[in-house]
This record gives sequence, C-alpha cells and structure tokens, in this order.
Amino acid sequence: MAAHLPTISPMQSTQISHLLHQLLSLLPLLLVLFPAGAQGDANRRLLDQISQVGFVNVIDQATRPNVPKDQTNYDFIVVGAGAAGSSLAARLSENPQWKVALIEAGGVENIAHFVPTLAGYLQQTASNWGYKSVPQKLSCHGMHNNECALPRGKVLGGTSAINYMIYNRGNRRDFDGWAAAGNPGWSYEEVLPYFLRSENAQLQGLEHSPYHNHSGPLNVEYVRFRSQMVDAFVAASVESGLPRTDYNGESQYGVSYVQATTLNGRRHSAYSAYLKPVRDFRSNLHIFTFSRVTRVLIDEATNSAYGVEFHYGKKAFTFKARKEVILSAGAFNSPQLLMLSGIGPEDNLKAIGIPIVKVLPVGKKLYDHMCHFGPTFVTNTTGQTTFTSTITVAEVVSFLLAGNPSTRLSSIGGVEALAFLKTQRSNLPKDWPDIELIMVGGSLASDEGTGLKLGANFKQEIYDRMYRDLAQAQQDHFTLLVMQFHPQSVGRLWLRDRNPLSWPKLDPKYFVAEEDVEFLLDGIKASLRIIEMPAMQRIGARLLRRTVPGCEGHEFASDDYWRCSIRTLSYTLHHQVATCRMGPESDPTSVVNHQLKVHGMRRLRVVDTSIIPVPPTAHTNAAAFMIGEKAADMIRSEWN
Repeated sequence: MAAHLPTISPMQSTQISHLLHQLLSLLPLLLVLFPAGAQGDANRRLLDQISQVGFVNVIDQATRPNVPKDQTNYDFIVVGAGAAGSSLAARLSENPQWKVALIEAGGVENIAHFVPTLAGYLQQTASNWGYKSVPQKLSCHGMHNNECALPRGKVLGGTSAINYMIYNRGNRRDFDGWAAAGNPGWSYEEVLPYFLRSENAQLQGLEHSPYHNHSGPLNVEYVRFRSQMVDAFVAASVESGLPRTDYNGESQYGVSYVQATTLNGRRHSAYSAYLKPVRDFRSNLHIFTFSRVTRVLIDEATNSAYGVEFHYGKKAFTFKARKEVILSAGAFNSPQLLMLSGIGPEDNLKAIGIPIVKVLPVGKKLYDHMCHFGPTFVTNTTGQTTFTSTITVAEVVSFLLAGNPSTRLSSIGGVEALAFLKTQRSNLPKDWPDIELIMVGGSLASDEGTGLKLGANFKQEIYDRMYRDLAQAQQDHFTLLVMQFHPQSVGRLWLRDRNPLSWPKLDPKYFVAEEDVEFLLDGIKASLRIIEMPAMQRIGARLLRRTVPGCEGHEFASDDYWRCSIRTLSYTLHHQVATCRMGPESDPTSVVNHQLKVHGMRRLRVVDTSIIPVPPTAHTNAAAFMIGEKAADMIRSEWN
C-alpha cells in the first residue's frame, strides 16, 4: 500500500488541516473500520504518518459557540436547527433588520457526520436523542424489550446530520390531499417551488428537467459509488415491469438509483447547506448550541408567545421575542414543548399538573412508516458488498484529501436504489405507490454488528443467527428493505411528567391495523419476484435461508413466516409525522392552521414535519426543507 499523501496546494491547507484535526480526534470511532492483523497494522502505520504531517490546526468558526445573555431580545426565536429550523433561520436572517436566534440542544457536526457510509454508527452517538418507543405488542419483537429505536437528530442540522441522506419529496397527490383537507397553499403546484428553491441538483440526465433546480443551498446528487448488485437490481426491476423513473419528477412509480443529500460524496446536512456558509457574515443571526429549551413563555391574557426559557451550561436563561416564537424541534420535541407550555390534551396536562393555557390534540396522532428489514439475498459476486472492516486508510485519505466522491465511503449507509410499487390490494391510483423497496448493498453484517445493530436496538440473537456467518465469510449480499407508505396504524405521544428534561412517552402502535402487515407482505413477495428476473439470476442472487429467531414454528418463506418476520425485524426510518397536525380550526384533530400558527394562539408557530397531516409517499427530510422555505415566505409576508 502506498504511504504517500496526495500533493496539496497552500490554498487547500486550511480546509484540509481542519479535516485532519477532526479525523485524528475521532480515531477510536474510525479504527472500528480497520481490522486486526497485517492489514490493520498497515493501516495504523499510515495513520501514524498522517498524524506527523504537521498541518496547522485551524479551528472552524462554527465550533466556537455563542454564549447566551439572559433577557436578550430577538425578533424571531427558532427552536431546533434541523432541516426546517435551519432553512427557516437562514431565510429570516436574510433581512438584516431582523435579529434571529436559533437554539439547538445538540452540538456541531464532526468528520464522522460527513462520511456517508458511517450513517449506521451515528445513531449510537450524542448526535441522536436516543429515543425508544414504549414496548410494542405487535412489532419490534427482534428488539430489546420490544422497544423500537426512534432516532432523531440532536445536533446542528438535526436528523439531516444522522440520517441515510435519501432525497424523496413525495407524491403530488400527497400535497393535493393536504390542500383539499382545508389547508390552502399546500397543493403540489404551490409547494413545488419551495422544493426547487432549496435544491441544487447535480443529477446526470436531468439537467433540463423542470422538476429540478440547480441554484439552491442543498446539494442533491446520485450516489457515485455503485456496486454490480445495484445495476442488476435496477435492470431486474425493469424486467419485472417497472419503468425507470425520476421519483422526484413527473411520476414516482418505477425504479431509480437513489438521489441523496450529498455534495461530492459527502453528507450535505441542513447546517452545512444553509447555516455554515452564512453564519460568520450575518451579525443578526445568533446560533446557540447545547441549549435545551424547556418551555415557551406565554402571556395568558392575550394567548401570545413572547419568549422561551432554556438551559445552557447548568444555568437557566430567558430570551424574549418581539415578533414570533417558532418551534422547529421535530415530531417529538415540538409537541413536547407545546405541552410543557400548557398547550395540549386536557387529560395529559391535568394528570401531571401543568396549568392549561389552550386545549389542543397535541401528540394525539403519531404516524410513522414501518419497514421490514429484509429479505436479504446472497450473490455470486465478489467484493461488491461494503464491509466497513475492509475499508482501508488509503480510501479514507482519498475520500478526505483528494475529494474522491466514488469511494465506498460515499455510499449512504449502503443504500443504492429505490423502487416504488403498487400492490393488488391497493385502491389508490396507479401513480400513487404503496410500497418502496430500498436496495441496500449489505445488512447488519456489513459492520460486523458494531453499528446498525446497536443503533436499531436489534437483539444479539438476531445478528448471531442470521448475519454473523455473512460477516465472517465476507459473503457478497444485499438487502431489500420493504417500507409501507400509507399505514393505517396510528400511535400517540404524551408527557410522563412535568420535568422538561424527561423524554416524552412514544407509542407508535405499529401494526395495530392488521392490514399494514399485509401490505408489507405484498412488498416482500414483489421483491422475491424481482429476484427471479434474468438480471438477478446472472449474479446468482438467492434468498438467504436463515430463519428469523422466533419464527421457527412457520414453514420458511411461507406467508405466515413472513408475517412473523415483519413483526420481528421491524425497522423505522425517522419518518414520524402528525403530532402537531395541520388543519383548519374546525378539524378537531389539528393543532396548527395552514399558516402553521397554533390554533387560538398568537405569535406562535410550528415549522417542522410534525405538521404533516398524514404519512406522505416520501422520506420526510426533503419535505422538512420545503416546510422551512414555505414558512419563511409566510412569515416575511406577514411581518413585512
């Protein structure tokens, strides 16, 4: 292995030195990638040489936090720096006359966040709130204590800094349905410009598509690293009858290589896209990290929000808002903050002794997309599955220093392609898919049980009996995650006590509606049909015959076996919605109106995916950017 670093110019040294500083500070994490033995020893020797290069340590201005001053006044206070909060704060601060505070409970991204293949590890870090559901009776049987892991980002960038970077906006019928339900301004034709405003598309073959923009802050590109297995999957999907499609274009129905929120193969989070480029040039934008908001301050005589209380460095602070308080804390934390402030269900607030300001059904609805983690297929290929232990330091150097976007490190947690399907039981129009197949070039075996298994709360038995042999043999394989878009099961979120630092209780009630299991079963059968196509047979694709623990009583691959597997290998993809549901005030299930103002309150809005009324045909991160962009226009229109 060559031990020489790529030649760099003086102009590159500042950026590179910071990358190396962060890389070296995270050696314990990155050494997970390096196996023991001769190869591992060679990798470590190269790391030692890198550490002796002697670049000047240049600290990123973003790592120097603002220190709050109690009783400071702002025009707008935005709580939460996820996709919606970051885009909203960036847009509002474009007006130099407006003073904007953005308050985030977590810290700043580091080098691990920028490496897409490490996505599975991030869920074990402080960048994840670490939420788990209450024990589920009908799902997550393969998880410890039947508790489903519910990752949410706790870092600048929010969940966009820890997710799998899939960019999927949704179906035009989703948004038309929102508008038809009493939310003017939210039809597809009306929200598309906000998707476009946020997007900087670098998608080969779609340069002239009217559905993509090339000048927004958020980079969207095809993942450059592709295995032979994904080429076979796309070809086989076409052979099975699916068209090739741009699922963010005219029609979702079909198959496509995945579009990702990455920039030259690196994660492009909400912070990187919207805030980092401007924060040092806008004296009116103040970003506060490690600051935990505990409640909204409300003048009960006028039902007006006038500020927030928060904790920073073990001290309590208050900020005042001259114009608005805006909650962008996500589908769990925004409803939690409303309830802590006296806005929520009467039964819950009374039970824990919070004085009621406004009775609203906050948290009464909680929808999520549930996946089945599988099926998994082995192939006759060699060296196509990314095992993190086989990644070399030379690849790390190529990725970090040479900016190579085609290494295995640019794979977004292994996701390579998406297929959008209809099931026979569906009563929806043909161009409104029910099921998504997510083609992943690996499984729980890819990181030898050190990353995704832990982050997803899978039991050790699941890994040992199904995946350990694949890891030890480094057998090429891939997994098709099956996700249902339109579940009927609905859960709930509520407060366990009035302590603002306690977790809310989260009960998604997956599979309470039996039909949801049947849709996933149909999706599994569709994936098995694709595997029978000639393109898949040419690489020897075949079902991994490892019985799911707990499903031994059923004939392998029978319908009842798969139903058992669905309830065992349950897996969520961060798509929780509706906890602060948008709708007209006449809708007893809604919390905010079409302008995202909390019903019956003044100067208080919710701007994040908690306002989405029903599960969309989407991964919700793209919609969060759109919501932030649209809210910025609504707020500017009102206050200008």
